[in-house]
Amino acid sequence: MKRGQLRIYLGAAPGVGKTFSMLSEAQRRIARGRDVVAAVVETHGRSKTAEMLAGIERIPPRMMEYRGTTLPELDVEAVLRRRPTVVLVDELAHTNVPGSKHEKRWQDVRELLDAGIDVVSTVNVQHLESLNDVVEQITGVVQRETVPDWVVRSADQVELVDITPEALRRRLSHGNVYAADKVDAALRKYFRPGNLTALRELALLWLADQVDAALAKYREDHHITDTWEARERLVVAVTGGPESETIVRRASRIAAKSSAELIVVHVVRGDGLAGVPTQRLARLRDLATGLDASLHTITGEKVHTALLDFARQVNATQLVLGTSRRSRWARMLDEGIGATVVQESGKIDVHMVTHEESGKGFRWSSLTRRERQLGSWSAAIIVPSLICLINALWLDDWLDLGGESSLFFIGVIAVALFGGVAPAALSALLSGVLLNWFFTEPRYSLTIDQLDNFLTIVVLLLVAVAVAALVDVAAKRTREARKASRQAELLAVFAGAVLHGADLPDLLEKARETYRQDAVSLVTDEGLVASAGEHAPRAVIDADTAVEAGDDLHWLLLRGGPLTSADRMVLGAVANQAAGLLQQQQLRQEASAAQAVMEADKLRRALLSAVSHDLRTPLAAAKAAVSSLRSDDVEFSAEDTAELLETTEESVDQLTALVGNLLDSSRLAVGVITPQLRRVYLDEVVHHALMGMGTRGLRRAAMNRVKVEVGTVSVSADSGLLERVLANLIDNAVRYSPVDAPVWVRAERTGRHVAITVVDSGPGVPTGMEDQLFEPFQRLGDRDNSTGVGLGLSVVRGFVDAMGGTVHAEPTPGGGLTMVIDLPADDEEQENA
Repeated sequence: MKRGQLRIYLGAAPGVGKTFSMLSEAQRRIARGRDVVAAVVETHGRSKTAEMLAGIERIPPRMMEYRGTTLPELDVEAVLRRRPTVVLVDELAHTNVPGSKHEKRWQDVRELLDAGIDVVSTVNVQHLESLNDVVEQITGVVQRETVPDWVVRSADQVELVDITPEALRRRLSHGNVYAADKVDAALRKYFRPGNLTALRELALLWLADQVDAALAKYREDHHITDTWEARERLVVAVTGGPESETIVRRASRIAAKSSAELIVVHVVRGDGLAGVPTQRLARLRDLATGLDASLHTITGEKVHTALLDFARQVNATQLVLGTSRRSRWARMLDEGIGATVVQESGKIDVHMVTHEESGKGFRWSSLTRRERQLGSWSAAIIVPSLICLINALWLDDWLDLGGESSLFFIGVIAVALFGGVAPAALSALLSGVLLNWFFTEPRYSLTIDQLDNFLTIVVLLLVAVAVAALVDVAAKRTREARKASRQAELLAVFAGAVLHGADLPDLLEKARETYRQDAVSLVTDEGLVASAGEHAPRAVIDADTAVEAGDDLHWLLLRGGPLTSADRMVLGAVANQAAGLLQQQQLRQEASAAQAVMEADKLRRALLSAVSHDLRTPLAAAKAAVSSLRSDDVEFSAEDTAELLETTEESVDQLTALVGNLLDSSRLAVGVITPQLRRVYLDEVVHHALMGMGTRGLRRAAMNRVKVEVGTVSVSADSGLLERVLANLIDNAVRYSPVDAPVWVRAERTGRHVAITVVDSGPGVPTGMEDQLFEPFQRLGDRDNSTGVGLGLSVVRGFVDAMGGTVHAEPTPGGGLTMVIDLPADDEEQENA
């Protein structure tokens, strides 16, 4: 069966018209002859929205009973039986009534899509899971209903519904969004211009990211490498030199002016030259993070090619480079990387940024290998020719053959220092020929008249070649050292990625990016463990390069360009790190499991120790009372019988309270408590808590001594859990307060929260020990275990935490203890307030 298509109208704020847009789309489809039905449409009493429902078939909702209230929900089965072509389902982020087939409405929608039915739905940006905390920070309102981002991203079409903040506020003031009695409060609170502007920007940015991801996938699927200027993206190239931080900051300012995404890239040359100290690379990483940019490290034999390939891969529109540090004379011989990038950049705009290191002079190491070779062979010819010209024009009358040969000797050594063995040998041979032709008797002839002159030329050649050989060996050692430095730098990059919290896919992505591979994967004999890139190899036979980890279990597989043996050595270390990461994860899981077992064992031992007396005491009292009543030897009066029955009842109540706390503690320990947050009125919950106190004696005492001052305050909580919390706190307060002292239960609203206090005038607890009250089996020195095992307050904290609140204890002025529960105020009450 073909899966249905999902179209979502994303609203930038409540009231922008997303439901109206959904109904307009439904009317257009009906006009085209499509079979459209409306399963859920929330008009919120808006007349114009209700008018758009005319002519659309309605599927009645399924009525669900919950806590004495009948609520309408999407009837999935009715829609499946009707099997329309298109169904309208409003409010995608809605949470279904407990007892429904699915917890969330978006899960209902997925079932309809799987059945081949097209769905048109709506959602507001504040209900997206990734933006929920940001919206709360901006508006001050907690959004309880959320939908995972991937659900909206997977939609076939997402259309933004948006109007300007001024237009939305006008719509609100005209009564087109809320009822008249709510307009003023809404305009002052949630619908402030700043809030609406921020929500609008969040919606636009979120949708732009989804469009950008879709564009990247399309370019990759169609092998498009040309830059598409759909979004400004700026790449800044750094060498790691002292000017890098200046260039990155300048690039950040350029990116800010054009609202462009900033990407920092460091190119490591393939020959290992110009290595960057780890400390400087770490400073660059910290700077990039502070500027909200990403830092990438890539390798390439030709820096300009690697840089442009990376820029085109990320679809960059601008490229920032620093001006060359080479001198004017060096730039005359070669234009440099900057000029080459400008010539080959194509549609990418290139910015050249000046800095304090510009033009500080020529450096032999900054030349490419080809440039150095060309310079060496040129020097092998030019230097002897120049020395010959100087001797012939100015020094021949002042120097004899020894002095002139010394000058040639110096020239050959100079060539040997920079050029290597072959250029030095050519320079020495040419020097010998020039010296013999122009300055050895008979002149202008290759014939040598004296043996001394012949020995001078031979020694000149031998010494020059020997010096050149030594220089060549030293150069090889230097290249090897630079190569080792490059490998160490790359290993430091990977080690830094691990130390900075990178997981296994991030490490593989770093390897793929560094070696410019298409895909990288880590596999075992059992299959793929993790991968980066598209179409990652799953077996050694599928990979262009395979590197075995040291544990003989894992293989690092790469698909892309060829790699050198040195690269394979570095990748071997990466494979070991990847295998080490997996072992660390397994060890953490095992440690977590062992910790859970230890905690469970600790809880079991503490529980056995704590309840050894508490279970027997009420059981013994109940058994004694029942045995007395059943005895035929003693005739009890009506008063004695009532007292024995009351003893039995109170003992059973104690056992019931003890078992309830034990069960609640177990539920909290395994994390199975899921609160159903609703609007809860405190006066009702406190009354139920008093009626549900543990024993008849406590209930009577609580009814007489507890004073309730909560007014009409309501909170967002689970009424059942909150009732248990208050019952435990009031129970403790009544037990430990003097018989004639009242216990106060009060509530006070403070901003977006409500503080509920249970105040007693009992003995209190020592200063600094308040937080230990909430530890399991903690009684702070109270040796009387007849009233419980010290689990009540532990359960209280667990329940309050589960409802998104906090609880703490503080001394009561004048003596005693005050328990303070902080819970979120009810959303509707916040809006009305």
